[in-house]
Amino acid sequence: MRLHFTLSPNTETVPFSYQHFLTGVFHKWLGNNKIHDSISLYSLSWLHGGKKAENGLMFPNGSTWSISAYDYELLHKICRNAVQDIDVCCGMQVKGIKILPPPRVQATHYFKVSSPVLARGKEIDGKVRHYIHSDIEADAVLTQTLRHKLDQAGLEELSANTQVRFDRSYQKAHTKLVTINGIANRGSICPVIVEGSPEAVEFAWNVGIGHLTGNGFGALI
Repeated sequence: MRLHFTLSPNTETVPFSYQHFLTGVFHKWLGNNKIHDSISLYSLSWLHGGKKAENGLMFPNGSTWSISAYDYELLHKICRNAVQDIDVCCGMQVKGIKILPPPRVQATHYFKVSSPVLARGKEIDGKVRHYIHSDIEADAVLTQTLRHKLDQAGLEELSANTQVRFDRSYQKAHTKLVTINGIANRGSICPVIVEGSPEAVEFAWNVGIGHLTGNGFGALI
C-alpha cells in the first residue's frame, strides 16, 4: 500500500541533499519503533515538482511525496499522525493524503523509478562498491537484496524464484550522487524489471528495490 502526500509550497530553500529530512519526518510520524535500525520493508520517494534555485530547490506549486510499505498497519499509523502533525520540512506542510492500492502486476513487471536505485556490495579488500545500471553485477545485488527482504517478511517460499534486473535498453539511464549523513551514494535512475510471483512483484512495489529504500532510494512507480 502507498500513501501519496500533497504538500504545500516551501517557505525556505530546500537543500539539494534533503532526503534526511524525509527520513526524519517518517520516523517522527511513526513514533517509538524498532524498525529504524532494521532492514527497510518500506520505501520513501523523493519530492516531485521542484525547480532548481541558486542554493537548492524551490517548490512554488507545492510538491508530492509517497511512502510505501508491506506493513499496512505501519502506514495507517503514519497517516493518523501526519493528519495531526502536518509539518514536513522547509515550511512544507501536508495538504492532503491519498491511500493508493498496489497496481495490477504481472509475473514479469516493468517499473519506472521515482528515486535512484542504489546497489552496494563489498569487494575483496572490504571497500564498498556502488554498482550502477550498466554493471551486469548490479542485477545479482538487487536480486539478493529483494530476496532477503522477502525472507525477513516471512515470505521465504517466494524468494527463490524472484529476480531483479535493470532495463539496459533504456537510453536515458543515468546516475546521481546523493549525500546522506556525510556519505556519498551513487544511485541509478533507470527502470527495473522484476520477475516472480505476483505477490513477490507487488512486494517489490511496496518495499522498493536495492539498498537504503528507507532513506529515499529505489522507490518504484
